Amino acid sequence: MSTALKQMTVDEFLVWAEDQEGRWELHDGAARKISPERIDHVRTKGEAFVALSFASRRAGCDCEVFGNGGGVQIDQRTVYAPDGAIVCGPKLPDQAVLLVNLIVVVEVLSPATAATDHGRKLSGYFSLPSVQHYLILDPERRVAIHHKRGVGDAIETRVLFDAVIRLDPPGFQVAVKALFPPL
Repeated sequence: MSTALKQMTVDEFLVWAEDQEGRWELHDGAARKISPERIDHVRTKGEAFVALSFASRRAGCDCEVFGNGGGVQIDQRTVYAPDGAIVCGPKLPDQAVLLVNLIVVVEVLSPATAATDHGRKLSGYFSLPSVQHYLILDPERRVAIHHKRGVGDAIETRVLFDAVIRLDPPGFQVAVKALFPPL
């Protein structure tokens, strides 16, 4: 749903969004409110955050795992709000609102976002040179779709039900089952 009366740049959007309730994204200059999340979506985000945080710490990675919050600037007219992200390198300033140096981006599918998650966000996230992995988690089918940067411009895709996902970089692995709530 586009609610802005005018097209915005990222800088205009960030100022505008501070005064809005709820979570927002900027799609090609148009502000879009993120729909309320179903409980299976919320549970999956929580489990994925815990599993990725634990795996990253266990491997001794110099990374920070984020759940909700933090935007990802794709270009001057687009900011996405992923369900999770892993940022490696220097720690982000406490007052930052945009995530930089992302290595892994996570989106949890919902009926309202599936087309965008598989399309526009896939190409948008991989337009950022730092992004190496894009995980799309389907809470209904309990499947992880792992898009990984390949050689050259190639993006390799694996659909995983009961396997281990190797995230290298940053250098750890996580079981698909750990990304979802227990049955």
